[in-house]
Amino acid sequence: MGSHPTPDSVAAPPPGQEGGSSAPPGGGPLARFGGWLARRRRLVLVSALIAVIVAVPFGADVESRLSEGGITSPGSEAARADALLNTEFSAGSPHLVFVVKAPGSVDGPEVARQGERLTAELAAERGVVQAASYWSLGRAEPLRAEDGRSALVLVRLAGDEDTVRKSAKRLVPQTVGERDGVEVTATGVTAVRMEIEERSSEDLVKAELLAAPVVLFILLLVFRSVVAALLPLLVGVIAVIGSFVVLRLLDLLVPVSVFSVNITTALGLGLAIDYSLFVVTRYREELAGGREVRAAIAETVRTAGRTVVFSALTVALSLSAMLVFPMYHLRSFAYSGIAVVLLAAVGSVVVLPAMLAVLGRRVDALSVPRLRRRRKPAPKRDPQSGFWHRIATAVMKRPVPFSVAVVALLLALGVPFLRVEFADSDDRVLPPSSPAYRAAQVLREDFDSREGSPVSVVLPKVDASARAADVAAYAQEVSRLPGVTRVDAATGFYAQGRQVEPPNEASARFGSDTGTWLAVISDTEPYSQQGMDLVGAVRGVPAPADALVGGQAALLVDSKATLGEKLPWALGIIAASTLVLLFLFTGSLLIPVKAVVLNLLSLTATFGAMVFVFQDGNLRWLVGDFVVTGMIDIDTPVLLFCVAFGLSMDYEVFMLSRIKEEYARSGDNTASVAWGLEHTGRLITAAAALVASVLLAFATSGLTPLKLLGVGLALAVVVDATLVRGVLVPAFMRLAGRANWWAPAPLARLHKRIGLSD
Repeated sequence: MGSHPTPDSVAAPPPGQEGGSSAPPGGGPLARFGGWLARRRRLVLVSALIAVIVAVPFGADVESRLSEGGITSPGSEAARADALLNTEFSAGSPHLVFVVKAPGSVDGPEVARQGERLTAELAAERGVVQAASYWSLGRAEPLRAEDGRSALVLVRLAGDEDTVRKSAKRLVPQTVGERDGVEVTATGVTAVRMEIEERSSEDLVKAELLAAPVVLFILLLVFRSVVAALLPLLVGVIAVIGSFVVLRLLDLLVPVSVFSVNITTALGLGLAIDYSLFVVTRYREELAGGREVRAAIAETVRTAGRTVVFSALTVALSLSAMLVFPMYHLRSFAYSGIAVVLLAAVGSVVVLPAMLAVLGRRVDALSVPRLRRRRKPAPKRDPQSGFWHRIATAVMKRPVPFSVAVVALLLALGVPFLRVEFADSDDRVLPPSSPAYRAAQVLREDFDSREGSPVSVVLPKVDASARAADVAAYAQEVSRLPGVTRVDAATGFYAQGRQVEPPNEASARFGSDTGTWLAVISDTEPYSQQGMDLVGAVRGVPAPADALVGGQAALLVDSKATLGEKLPWALGIIAASTLVLLFLFTGSLLIPVKAVVLNLLSLTATFGAMVFVFQDGNLRWLVGDFVVTGMIDIDTPVLLFCVAFGLSMDYEVFMLSRIKEEYARSGDNTASVAWGLEHTGRLITAAAALVASVLLAFATSGLTPLKLLGVGLALAVVVDATLVRGVLVPAFMRLAGRANWWAPAPLARLHKRIGLSD
């Protein structure tokens, strides 16, 4: 690998070339495109303005048009069981559970009349398939609370997820509240999801209002100019508005989850600000180096613009890994994320240069006086005296101790993730003040069994009348399983291995011409390890024919299996795309491998904190109170990994672009690393602070998954921008020396032919 100069002997770039801005403008298509943008600036800006004006009304109501489901694995056993229940039996888990609380006993004549009237009213409502209650089922004991003062009304709705949601939005407000002396509250799967959606929308607005002044303040600190600080925010708004339009168009073709809007806003603002920060900074650097406005824009697009485009590709490819999962909830995050990343890049490389061309040197207008005075350094300051240059030099003097210490720290912080437990979101992701959560707590504390979330077993080819003995024997065997309080079947009702009630009018709903089904009632939480164990136990009982086990717990089991099956493919897509793109960007064989390894290391602290804080309940005072369930939402780690990996690559690309730029000029690996960190360290730190500010605003949400996503991504960004970019990258690049830039001759020729250079 040859000899390498020590950090102490690193020479500074020749005066006037610190940013390369006094050199003649580079050529190539990107530079020519930048020149065209400068000449056609008015055409570009008018076109952008027209697009925004058209997009605003079209995308304004996107949330009301998107779907709230998609968290289950289509085609799984549980999904097929639930589909058969819905189509063949018009049955299944209730969508809504109304808790009727009386001042006295629910068996009192007046309360009973109220309960029967409420049940009849709900049964007569449009969209209701079935409404049953403690009173309509002949004073069914499981639907009465232990203290006798509360009883349940179970409602199942017709249609797909969107139709069910619309019906629930109409029924819940008109049903809950005080009704002639009794209090009615609502919970159940659909009521919980409906409240999650409403709170998600409210929390998103609150987060935006909290983040905007913080972001503007940080931009003012970076640019010391009101005009320059507002430019990234404008690009962010354009990206978010454009992504809403894309989501609206996609919804015409495929189901899109309403929760994808959250990630769209956060990523749109964060990445647009990131990209704009680098573009505006490079433009000001070129002006300071003596270029005219048009030449400065051409050089900015050639250098920073190329880096932005490449960075956007890497982030988009990281997000595209979620497309391998069949759940459209996760696929929607890929749709929205890719759309907003590409729009942020277009805004930063097309619209922003046109704005800069109009502003010219007035980009520094409306400077903040206090910050302006503080900004004036000595004009000929030695680059080696910079903070980040000193950091890089200190690290590269002792790369082994620094790298070992940081790697050990990150691995230690990631240890809690080894005990992670997964579940789906239920009412406990809502704040304790939520009506749906409070009603669900009544079910947990006052009722013996989970009537609203049974495990369902569908026997599609079994005639319950002709094979009554087989069905009864099977139901008895299932009722013996630990945690099962009752099994309801067409042949009667069973508990602890024996029939406790013969078949009656209520049991008739468990059979049809096409088969039969059983409801397995238990005292376990469906989204818990005990609930998942129960599903495995039920599936292990020999059935009289092919059986399909469904219900909330079974959907969770099958979703976990699907995620485990598809995860290697997603990780493979991320790793392969990163390796290929970074090779095309740098021409190096080692740097892409180093980037993947270091990005994975940067996520260890985030995943450890996810378990330590949100699963175990530590440091709740720091992130805001939430309900500790001892489990993590199953989708969140996948989403967090894909987004955080993409953001880490974002900073990797920006740093490598300046290191490579200097290495191409000097051929000195160590000097190039120090020079590159000096010229990007402050910007990457500022960009990380900006993105973290946007993401941390989600910590104010009352929804645990949103809180976790915001805190986790913010932590990932901060760790990556400090420990990884500031310590591990210079340490590993110093240890590798010139091998950083080596590639076998065939690959070197390939890069020369098709590499992403301008």
